[in-house]
Amino acid sequence: MTDPLFDRRALLGLAGVSLAALSLGTTRGYANPHAKGRFKVMKSDAAWQRQLGPKAYRILRKAGTEPPFSHPYNRLKATGTYHCAGCDAPLFSSRTKYDSRTGWPAFWAALDGRVAYSRDSSYLMVRTEEHCARCGGHLGHVFDDGPRPTGKRHCINGLALNFKPA
Repeated sequence: MTDPLFDRRALLGLAGVSLAALSLGTTRGYANPHAKGRFKVMKSDAAWQRQLGPKAYRILRKAGTEPPFSHPYNRLKATGTYHCAGCDAPLFSSRTKYDSRTGWPAFWAALDGRVAYSRDSSYLMVRTEEHCARCGGHLGHVFDDGPRPTGKRHCINGLALNFKPA
């Protein structure tokens, strides 16, 4: 008789269900920091939906992630500034952009004081989430595997940004 705790079929089934749950959605419910009045630009959920449209709303207001290699900003090499798609605050200079080969626009530095950070423990891992410091919109995550001089990789959703040429 097989011990049910170590039944191979049960373990494989559990693993399959767990992987399916992780891959079902790319959004996670996150506590909206606006509830505490932390940001200068605050709008109702309905107003954000009207302004952003469904794709950008899912990224900026529901902490979604766009598919890798899907946004043109990943390949953009023009000189200028990347602004928040929610409130138009300048966030990143094209001088700090680089090809991280991950499929999302990456920067080794954010503009001073323009990005806020929070702990993200979704998907069975702990990461540092990045938000626009002005409106709280979800931008992406920052990692410690970037190039010099900072060693940071700000991995940002293209839908969270608007590029303004110099």
